Amino acid sequence: MTTLNCITVDDEPLALGLVSAFVEQTPFLNLNGKYGNAVEALQAIHSQNIQLVFLDIQMPDLNGMELARVLSKTASSSQAKIIFTTAYNQFAVEGYKVDALGYLLKPFGYEDFLEAAMKAKKYFDLIKENSTPPEVEVNEDYLFVKADYKLVRIDFESILFIESLKDYVKIHLAPPAKPIMTLSSLKAIEEKLAPGKFLRLHRSFIVAVNKIDSISKNAVHVGNVDISVGDLYKDTFKELLAKWS
Repeated sequence: MTTLNCITVDDEPLALGLVSAFVEQTPFLNLNGKYGNAVEALQAIHSQNIQLVFLDIQMPDLNGMELARVLSKTASSSQAKIIFTTAYNQFAVEGYKVDALGYLLKPFGYEDFLEAAMKAKKYFDLIKENSTPPEVEVNEDYLFVKADYKLVRIDFESILFIESLKDYVKIHLAPPAKPIMTLSSLKAIEEKLAPGKFLRLHRSFIVAVNKIDSISKNAVHVGNVDISVGDLYKDTFKELLAKWS
């Protein structure tokens, strides 16, 4: 069974004691240390083999979000992942951007804690099974993307089209499934898609070939969505037209 080395970080002694107790009663978690500030925690992360950090956000000196930003730039995908423990829910979006695995809103009980810890365990189990699972992991028929603090499986057959939205990618799925948002680039997603099944026809769009309902002069139509063809992708579009004609 995978055992994750953990540290807990909180400047409030009662909160630190509670989350540390939760770690100690969870069989697949090993408590390597508990810290009242983020500076000491950062030193521990650099000197020990730490996989998981239960981290408060509002702390003096270096706060939890600042520590998370440091780790997101320097740690590998298999080390020092974060589950935030905070009384403030306005940090959820920022937590997503620094690649946090979870977000526990105080006050929380052991049931919520265990659910977050299980998500972390599944993440590291996936890393163990696959050499590079970071933000996007792929198989012949599906890929995994990180969304809503977990790795979500998406079957290629369910994808209608994929849209780039600045720092995020929105994967539109066949109804009744809702679109999935993931913090990634369109290029990173494109590299993981099955060749021949998808075409990039615009700087901001990739389309599933078998989901195209019709083609007009400079656009493809998927359901009631019209996707125009970008200038850089005219040749790709011509090849598609040739196959359809």
